[in-house]
Amino acid sequence: MSQQVRAVVARSKGAPVSLETIVVPDPGPGEALVRIEACGVCHTDLHYRDGGISDDFPFLLGHEAAGVVEAVGDGVTDVAPGDFVVLNWRAVCGQCRACRRGRPWYCFNTHNARQKMTLADGTELSPALGIGAFAEKTLVAAGQCTKVDPAVSPAVAGLLGCGVMAGIGAALNTGGVGRGDSVAVIGCGGVGAAAVLGSNLAGAARVIAVDIDDRKLETARGLGATHTVNSKETDAVAAVRELTGGFGADVVIEAVGRPETYRQAFYARDLAGTVVLVGVPTPEMKLELPLLDVFGRGGALKSSWYGDCLPSRDFPMLIDLHLQGRLDLDAFVTETIALDEVEKAFERMHHGDVLRSVVLL
Repeated sequence: MSQQVRAVVARSKGAPVSLETIVVPDPGPGEALVRIEACGVCHTDLHYRDGGISDDFPFLLGHEAAGVVEAVGDGVTDVAPGDFVVLNWRAVCGQCRACRRGRPWYCFNTHNARQKMTLADGTELSPALGIGAFAEKTLVAAGQCTKVDPAVSPAVAGLLGCGVMAGIGAALNTGGVGRGDSVAVIGCGGVGAAAVLGSNLAGAARVIAVDIDDRKLETARGLGATHTVNSKETDAVAAVRELTGGFGADVVIEAVGRPETYRQAFYARDLAGTVVLVGVPTPEMKLELPLLDVFGRGGALKSSWYGDCLPSRDFPMLIDLHLQGRLDLDAFVTETIALDEVEKAFERMHHGDVLRSVVLL
């Protein structure tokens, strides 16, 4: 059996997305069918549409989502029909070398649904990040579903599926920000703003937000930044050092993913400090640094995969903090839109007009 639902599809590189009818199979072994209630519009979806990730068109876009499990396949025990879940794109396998070493947040063998969703004519779809949630319903691996408190707004919950979790996790998990630390966040879009929020949650004494857009810097202040630097008007490295007694920050989080901003992060950290790269570069980008500086400055240069999160641990915790009023996730939802407004949301994203547009279904 299968169902026909409406979904947002990217058929070819750079072309506007379209609202189409797709076919979603019933869940097989290890799979779950999820009725989507909300899905954030993420830069990664735009990269898929523009062919920046792969050329496996047509793509079923959307991945930052929350919804209700409608059905599960054989062998699924962690979630059941009726559960409210946040979808994640790193379903932990439990068997790979990272999992066996007790580091499941690095799982090297994450998996997706085995069955393919298709267009009405039978053409197989490539779901964005193995999810494809700009749709009324989607089919995922059951391990991609994390049960959370249903009292939370779906528009807020879904954001943990990608950008917000990536930023918070870059601070809490990868960067290990602690009480009294100084932190600089370079790039204050959705991920960077979440890194500011995560640093504030961790108890950082000084959180310096760096961006070229004053609107984003104002948002960062509302999420806990103690200082802001417009790097279009002033040298970011000099400003961060001046704000940290001339030393540099204990942790610098680079949320842009470009060589020039990574160099800023590298030189804006204190000796033995930590640089966290959470911004996603494109394949052609190259980085050149004096090897003596890499050695002489010490510390750690880290990449943050999805905020090094473990969804089963982190999603419920962050949702609980939000429901307690201790984590303002509502601040990330700039607007809510309909399923047929995704292309317009991409345009607003391109112009920096939104932190997050969220599709409500």
